[in-house]
Amino acid sequence: MHKRRLGSQGLEVGAVGLGCMGMSDFYGPRDEAESIATIHRALELGVTLLDTADVYGPHTNEELLARALKGRPRDSFVLATKFGMVRGSDPGTRGVSGRPEYVRACCDASLKRLGLDTIDLYYQHRVDPKTPIEETVGAMAELLRAGKVRHLGLSEASPATLRRAHAVHPISALQSELSLWTREPETGALAACRALGVGFVAYSPLGRGFLTGRFQSPRDLSSDDWRHSSPRFQPGNFEANLALAKQVGELAAKAGCTASQLALAWVLRRGDDVVPIPGTKRVRYLEENLRAAELRLSDADLSRLDELFPIGAARGERYGENASALIDR
Repeated sequence: MHKRRLGSQGLEVGAVGLGCMGMSDFYGPRDEAESIATIHRALELGVTLLDTADVYGPHTNEELLARALKGRPRDSFVLATKFGMVRGSDPGTRGVSGRPEYVRACCDASLKRLGLDTIDLYYQHRVDPKTPIEETVGAMAELLRAGKVRHLGLSEASPATLRRAHAVHPISALQSELSLWTREPETGALAACRALGVGFVAYSPLGRGFLTGRFQSPRDLSSDDWRHSSPRFQPGNFEANLALAKQVGELAAKAGCTASQLALAWVLRRGDDVVPIPGTKRVRYLEENLRAAELRLSDADLSRLDELFPIGAARGERYGENASALIDR
């Protein structure tokens, strides 16, 4: 797989990464053996960037990755994890913290769970409005100087916050949602990244699975799937978004690929500084997704996708009210 550079501090990763959240949380039933097989197959196929967070599980996703990576050469993967999202006993309740002492404690806890000496890319998961970003990134920079992390990142940070953070210490990557049905980063975040020399990591590049064409009804989701609470999966919104997804499938059929491959190829064409991290917990979907890196979209295909999916095309907000409140705007 071709490599892409994230930021100007020397971090290189495979052009497509692997989001590991769904292996432990949020997206229905879990199968540890299949998840570990998926991670191993990803590494065999040239994936290097593995994405997790302390809040996934909570904690169990980092522990799963530790088991999957045990005995693997340390230079064969780039491990990215996150801190900053505080999860209570109510799974629908979230908080954030960027306090320096919290940053340090979270890093030590993640290192222990992962069984690593160093985290390759350490993100602030959500910006804490009560703690100046300068204090949070200052604490993250201390971790870097101590050798506990190699590169710093932010997730869902606004361009203004990114600029303030980057002035304290170079940021290697901004992770935010980007897909055919979430194009808002094109209105400012991507430009800010490029002006500063920051890479962009695109999560949910398949629209939380909707753009794959695998869901025809909310009943296709297991009862414990988080997407039942997502506005875009609600009645009315679901049907409108399904019409969009069907058009992706039709265009993909004409291009001789799957809907997933077409949607991922579109994200990859946003620029060589953009690395999508589609999440999957099954080997067959992983292999399908990675073939998108070989797909060459024509100008006509790109124009048609832009026409079908202008900014704001998806019906419904990305998150419900509580999670939306945590987004730095």
